[in-house]
Amino acid sequence: MAKSTDFRYNTGATRVPWPAVGENYNKEDLMAVIRFLMKGEGPEYEAAIQAVEAEVEKLDKLSTPPGKLSLGPNVEAAEAACDAYLKTSGSTFVANATAGFEIAYKYANLQPGDEVIVPAITFIATMAYPLSVGAKLVFADLDPRTCNMDPKDVEKKITPKTKMIVPVHIGGYPCDMDAIMEIANKHDILVLEDAAHAFGAMYKGKMVGTIGHFGAYSFHEVKNCTSFGEGGILTTNVDAFRPYMKRSRFFGCNFDTPIKNWLYDVNAMPGKYGPFVAQNSSTTEIQALGLKLQVERYDKILAERKAAAEYVTKRLSGNPAIIPQDTENPDVVPTYHLYLLEIDPAKAGGDVQTLKAKLTEKGVTNIPHFGPLFHFDVLKTYGYDMDEIAKTCPVCEDLFNNRFTHLPIYGLTGEQLEYMCDAILEAVAEMQEGK
Repeated sequence: MAKSTDFRYNTGATRVPWPAVGENYNKEDLMAVIRFLMKGEGPEYEAAIQAVEAEVEKLDKLSTPPGKLSLGPNVEAAEAACDAYLKTSGSTFVANATAGFEIAYKYANLQPGDEVIVPAITFIATMAYPLSVGAKLVFADLDPRTCNMDPKDVEKKITPKTKMIVPVHIGGYPCDMDAIMEIANKHDILVLEDAAHAFGAMYKGKMVGTIGHFGAYSFHEVKNCTSFGEGGILTTNVDAFRPYMKRSRFFGCNFDTPIKNWLYDVNAMPGKYGPFVAQNSSTTEIQALGLKLQVERYDKILAERKAAAEYVTKRLSGNPAIIPQDTENPDVVPTYHLYLLEIDPAKAGGDVQTLKAKLTEKGVTNIPHFGPLFHFDVLKTYGYDMDEIAKTCPVCEDLFNNRFTHLPIYGLTGEQLEYMCDAILEAVAEMQEGK
């Protein structure tokens, strides 16, 4: 008798099963994956690959393929690992952080004309769903020291139409969540933490992403913790919605109360102001396995980034024209997904555009994250006045054009970190000398 492996077809022990997996992967496929994950070249590498292939041939004769490739036990295990790490319950593994945002936005029942406050600088994913449904984006100006949204400006931009505030923890440095939650609670506004960069960050003893009503993390390939290229975790503090989180990931399918003569029912999901229709943001077993393995070693990953960031800050702190990443705020534990480098143009003898060009010439990659959202053509297409919005976000304009960039902070040798710091100090010195 074959064991049940999936809710869709093989629904019980049976002599004639209907497998969940339509076409299994074979030993040749596995070898292709090994070559992809462990690249190399030359005679020694090829000899090692052939030895592995011989062992895989033996294993192939003794093994059976997995019964599930998506939404199976590995997904459950990854969610449990994230719950343990974040001290949450109901963490839901979704296709990417953007899919998590969408569930939270749908819970808010966003309609045309509703307002959503987002920071002036963040990735396009933060604003994509509100824009797509006709909600109005309101851009909060930035804290000049962190590049995160400034709660004082958020307060100024609240109106009776404001339904959500979306703080983004840029680079993994926590926003001022006490101030943001105070504003939100005062006005009965939902808070979605865009914690894409901030898995493992802490704010006043609380895990970032677990403070607002919803929080979503990204495990995209560039993040500190990854799940084979894409993936995200959604959390919630809305107790009434927590039981619906996993159903919201897969069309609202309900296997506990199936309709007559079928395997499941499909429910509308309960939003704050009314029901909404769930979509599909399922994840694979391979993604989940990758996530669980990296979560298990994540403390070591963060420790290495912290050590690198502290080294860079120490090296750059001697020059008054340079404002290095803050590494000593007792209220926050960043993830150092990005290293924030700022300069004082008046003291540096030029703006950050000059510094960026000099660093590029010296072979130091640097990328400011991100371009101000209101300068993108998509907003112009939807009728937003870029120039008028820029006037409401003067700190953002100054920071982006004159003051900040981000540096790489992971996967670097000690020699590379030393060279990067030398190059920054040399570049600023050249600017100060008018070179």
